[in-house]
Amino acid sequence: MTNTFDSLIAYERDTQALAQIAGRLGWDQETVMPRGAAPQRGEEMAAIEAVIHGRRSSAAVGDWLETAVAPDEAGRAQLREIKRSYDRAVKVPSDLAKRLARVTSEAQGKWAAARAAEDVAAFLPVLQEVVALKREEGQALAAGGDVYDAMVADYEHGTTAAEIAAIFDAMRPGLVDLRAQVLERPAPKAVEGRFSEQAQMQLTRKLAKTFGYDMRHGRVDKAVHPFSSGSGLDVRITTRTSEEDPFNCFYSTIHEVGHAAYEQGISRDFLLTPLGSGVSMGVHESQSRIYENQIGRGAAFTSWLYGEMRAEFGDFGIPDAQAFYRAVNRVHPGFIRTEADELQYNLHVMLRFDLERALMAGDLEVADLETAWNDRFAADFGYSVDKPSNGCLQDVHWSVGLFGYFPTYALGNVYAGCLNQKLRADLPDLDAELAAGNTASATGWLRENLQQYGGLRSPRDTIAHAAGVAPSPEPLMQYLTDKFTTLYAL
Repeated sequence: MTNTFDSLIAYERDTQALAQIAGRLGWDQETVMPRGAAPQRGEEMAAIEAVIHGRRSSAAVGDWLETAVAPDEAGRAQLREIKRSYDRAVKVPSDLAKRLARVTSEAQGKWAAARAAEDVAAFLPVLQEVVALKREEGQALAAGGDVYDAMVADYEHGTTAAEIAAIFDAMRPGLVDLRAQVLERPAPKAVEGRFSEQAQMQLTRKLAKTFGYDMRHGRVDKAVHPFSSGSGLDVRITTRTSEEDPFNCFYSTIHEVGHAAYEQGISRDFLLTPLGSGVSMGVHESQSRIYENQIGRGAAFTSWLYGEMRAEFGDFGIPDAQAFYRAVNRVHPGFIRTEADELQYNLHVMLRFDLERALMAGDLEVADLETAWNDRFAADFGYSVDKPSNGCLQDVHWSVGLFGYFPTYALGNVYAGCLNQKLRADLPDLDAELAAGNTASATGWLRENLQQYGGLRSPRDTIAHAAGVAPSPEPLMQYLTDKFTTLYAL
């Protein structure tokens, strides 16, 4: 029996290694791949996806699962995750998986070109293909159940769309009311001037190291849409720069370092196994968001960052650390989810959640997406989308088939609220360290209590184990209320 288990784990290591190679192809496509290589890359991605899918759905895996006996808790978790992957893989025909890999690889390039040209019409035909294939996949996975639930399970297993909707419905009134109060107050002064790309990248690499990113096993590059890629010994991040807005670069970097630190912090015992990556995208987002917001945008850390920016850029229109803290946390109208302040960010996610859920249900057609997006945005935010790159073309996710992914961003904020509450209780003197640019206690607490365990537990149990309470939106809402009530003297 033990040999059966060992054989299955050895087979799974090779499958995981191939998945890492596929991920590296994706990283290459987003960073340094020649623009004209996209059609060939689509074929390459389709070929490797066919191999991976074939391994995951192999009858041998099913046979091993029937007889394998795990030696310990980690082994039982390995079997659980391999079975979950196997059950999913056998429901999706290999040809469909291959077509999805090819089309989404091509769609990614077409999305980038359409976004640059502000041309929604150029993107809609390939998006229609992606949506049709994802509906087909969702129907296969759901086996008569809710198609969108099946998609959510790929990113946050154990959670349904109805449960997510209930959380969002509970949060929305409080967020809208607090935002209305804040926007009645004078907006804090913003940073002024131009910030060179070279200087931004120099400081952003320092920030990555400050938050514990191990550059021996990673690198920082630029991409249109910042992301983190890989796990174990090779975890890479990207960021982007804007000469008028250095926060775009710095906080994108801190956010992606949160993802990368999670992957780098997982026990090496789980390397190239199903437990060797983050357990879910919601838990992953809890790390990126707590790094970026509760730590990175807090008054203590921003006082240190202010000094670093003054040393790098000189005078940029902000007189002192308190004014800088207000500038970093400035609530203001905007279109871009990744640039949104903490108060409005979740409203951006809720918009996408509702739209993609309607797309998958067939209640919204791709041809009507831009109008639906613009109407919903105007209703939620009170002003109109000015161009497609600020509207339905701003995110890469739908082009690569990541339906069911968006709600995990807001779930990650909910989880981060729970973790921050426990972190602060356990480390009452944390702010003194953060004010000196020392994040080691905070990042070490997260590594010790959450990151090292990878996929050992379910997403909700992972958060409950670290936070000491079951996940709920109350800690996040209290944190936001306290922070912005104080910042804006409400």
